[in-house]
Amino acid sequence: MAWDRNQMAARAAQELQDGWYVNLGIGIPTLVSNYIPEGVEVTLQSENGMLGMGPFPIEGDEDADLINAGKQTITELPQTAYFDSAQSFAMIRGGKIAMAILGAMEVAENGDLANWMIPGKLVKGMGGAMDLVAGVGRVVVVMDHANKHGVSKVLKECTLPLTGKGVVDRIITNLGVMDVVDGGLKLVELADGVTDEEFRTATEATLIN
Repeated sequence: MAWDRNQMAARAAQELQDGWYVNLGIGIPTLVSNYIPEGVEVTLQSENGMLGMGPFPIEGDEDADLINAGKQTITELPQTAYFDSAQSFAMIRGGKIAMAILGAMEVAENGDLANWMIPGKLVKGMGGAMDLVAGVGRVVVVMDHANKHGVSKVLKECTLPLTGKGVVDRIITNLGVMDVVDGGLKLVELADGVTDEEFRTATEATLIN
């Protein structure tokens, strides 16, 4: 047993705090907008120039001109504001965004993050991740615990080109939740049906009790 993508997104949504401005990265993090807890008011920012993103549209109600940074169709809210990319990154670089929830290819036990490219593979570009991890107050990573070959993505050291050094605060995977602390990662919560032994076996990084 483990969390599926939607359960991971729902768990990540519990990290949201009332009044925060939050950026959601490409992949699983985009699903977080569907699970914002009741009574919590957050403003979602997209680096392509939108403040106040709504949830994904119902099928048939999509607007092809209304997209997030991952080119997915989204909805707007009564308070939604639009602006150019320069203004968007001024918000990020100026420390106006409280938290970013991002996907990752690898995370190291010291908080290093690799999520923008795999050498030798065609990529669209680095996107805004490097600015986000440098400019926001808190970085939460949501990803599968292992890659498609079953190899841990929670590592002692990243092997892929880094997006940022020591930038990750919390990691949420399909197996559980970890915090980056001095000396390694601290297990905060196990996913439903996952045992402590299963979690530790699947994790290359150092786990601190």
